[in-house]
Amino acid sequence: MTKYMDYTSPEAQFSYDVNNSPLFKKDNQNLINILGVDQLNTLDNTSLLDIYLSKNNFVEPHYHQNAAELVYCISGAATVSILNPFTKELLNYRLSPGQVANIPQGWWHYEEATKDRTHLLAIFNSPVPEVILGSDILTFTPSSVMAKNYCMNESAWIKTTEKVKPSTYIGPSCLEPERYPPARETQFTYSPYYFHYQPNHFHRRPCIPRII
Repeated sequence: MTKYMDYTSPEAQFSYDVNNSPLFKKDNQNLINILGVDQLNTLDNTSLLDIYLSKNNFVEPHYHQNAAELVYCISGAATVSILNPFTKELLNYRLSPGQVANIPQGWWHYEEATKDRTHLLAIFNSPVPEVILGSDILTFTPSSVMAKNYCMNESAWIKTTEKVKPSTYIGPSCLEPERYPPARETQFTYSPYYFHYQPNHFHRRPCIPRII
């Protein structure tokens, strides 16, 4: 579906400097800029995040409820980890410049830089990339709900999650990088992806990492 736009209007915008649109900044080496229809009004079902990371920094676990995401590595290196909700497998893709990973809409995922000066481009099939962050889920879900549902000691849960900051975006937000365990990586492969709805026959399987 193509949006209606008067391309003769003086208000129509055809270029934009993404450096002028910060979404989140942890420091000068770890930041995210955003481009959507709010920044460039002629965009039609396209948007992007311009991501800069230093080694051992993450784009925290999250999912996009309104768009699929294509992650392209411009420089450096990163591991893109995706939870397949149909097979309950954690898929890990190690990207170097020129390589991509595709994340279907609504799938839980995260990215870790494995080199300094990593630059990623995340492209979405939506005019505005919406997101639900793991830090927000952990922060805003009542501790009593977590404790009752997962048979945990509520005080222990509160103590364990007390350092979690809402809208973290780029972690670690509490630990030094050398104390943060590296993600399990697998060699990148160009596997074809064919999406279709299927009943979930794996609902009792534990989540296991898949070697690709």
